[in-house]
Amino acid sequence: QVQLVESGGGLVQAGGSLRLSCAVSGRTFSTYAMGWFRQAPGKEREFVAANNWIGDITYYANSVKGRFTISRDNAKNTLSLQMNSLKAEDTAVYYCAAKEAGRPSRDSGAYDYWGQGTQVTVSS
Repeated sequence: QVQLVESGGGLVQAGGSLRLSCAVSGRTFSTYAMGWFRQAPGKEREFVAANNWIGDITYYANSVKGRFTISRDNAKNTLSLQMNSLKAEDTAVYYCAAKEAGRPSRDSGAYDYWGQGTQVTVSS
């Protein structure tokens, strides 16, 4: 059984930074494509960023491009999301997700495993 556990969320002022982490256990993390998604109150879950198992194929949502950076450490089974220049509209629950095969995807339906989420609140 694959388990994903996010951490690092919290309350930050607009313009600040946070670093989210996702610890993956149970299977061979290094073969997964991984993604970050978020869901704000009253809105649908949306794609944030994703990368492949090597980390050389990376996708970002236009809304976070240039501000967020996805990275992974396959030796530590950890996925990270560095978030800089945060805005109030970045407020959401952030989820990490794992996809067992193939390229990373912007489609949440393509992912096989999900974490429980971590709250990020940006005050303006």
